[in-house]
Amino acid sequence: MRPLKLTMSAFGPYAGRTVLDMDRLGRQGIYLITGDTGAGKTTIFDAITFALYGEPSGDSRDASMLRSKYALPETPTEVELVFAYRGKTYRVRRNPEYERPAKRGGGTTMQRAEAELEYPDGHLVTRTRDVTAAVTAIIGLDREQFSRIAMIAQGDFRKLIQASTEDRK
Repeated sequence: MRPLKLTMSAFGPYAGRTVLDMDRLGRQGIYLITGDTGAGKTTIFDAITFALYGEPSGDSRDASMLRSKYALPETPTEVELVFAYRGKTYRVRRNPEYERPAKRGGGTTMQRAEAELEYPDGHLVTRTRDVTAAVTAIIGLDREQFSRIAMIAQGDFRKLIQASTEDRK
């Protein structure tokens, strides 16, 4: 799986709409995301994993924590990931459940969690569980496997290289 484009809106520390055109990084397949503490590196991992599986990359966070506290109330919280796998391009979009201004009257309402996966042929899958199952089938990895294999978050690389052969399997 190669991420091509990641779009985040009101997600983590990103208050507005942020687009990462990862296709510009080339086709070598390994990317190093680096920056100062608090720069949003883990948020990028969380956004990719959330788009694919509906959960952040780490076990210490959950989807209810993903809305940016810096976002304007009317800014939607969502993530969209365009990715390539085995020569085909897919698009997946998700939003967590979060409180937003009501469209009618005053006050607020809960925006329910939603997901959408678009296949290369234009076929759409729209239920959150179905999108997660479809992504798992396409990539062949569940969230835990993906987080361990495809994305080695800060601090986990040392664990990986020091792990026994059995644990690395």
